[in-house]
Amino acid sequence: MPFLPLLARIDTLLKDGPVLVAVDGGSASGKTELGAMLCALYGCTVLHMDDFFLRPQQRTPERYAEPGGNVDRERFLEEVLRPLKARKPIAYRRFSCQTMTLQPAQTLLPDRLTVVEGTYALHPDLAGYYDLSVFLEIDPQLQRERLSRRETPESLHRFMSVWIPLEQAYFDALCVPQRCDLRIRAADER
Repeated sequence: MPFLPLLARIDTLLKDGPVLVAVDGGSASGKTELGAMLCALYGCTVLHMDDFFLRPQQRTPERYAEPGGNVDRERFLEEVLRPLKARKPIAYRRFSCQTMTLQPAQTLLPDRLTVVEGTYALHPDLAGYYDLSVFLEIDPQLQRERLSRRETPESLHRFMSVWIPLEQAYFDALCVPQRCDLRIRAADER
């Protein structure tokens, strides 16, 4: 069971107080599933980096040229991480990819365990706020197979030609996997 070391670390950290965990990794590596599993086991709050994609006016060539520039980390820091670390309620606005707008604010109270899942969660501007960092690794062939099962052909092409290269540039330039407390390899579920 690849997640036992993670569960043991979380249990140990929870003995000392509230815990904030980040789960980063490539597309289709299992970040969302891991977040859901932790929610089922611990009854914790799970936040998604997908809710912090860039708004249209932020999508510039300069921004995309930054490693990890594909997410609104400034808004995530202000609306989520700083209040959470101060043990204050958070009011954050999810970004809707359908309408390309921010949704009305949702308020959440600090939980004893909060999991942030998503690529770009461990950008250096954000990484210092977490108590535990996890990187989910995935073989490129398995990644493509998983994406082809859940995406349309057009969306799969966009993942392969745009999103995955941006992710890989972020991982490589900022040494994201190497900076994590735990690295877990995605398993082929066939």
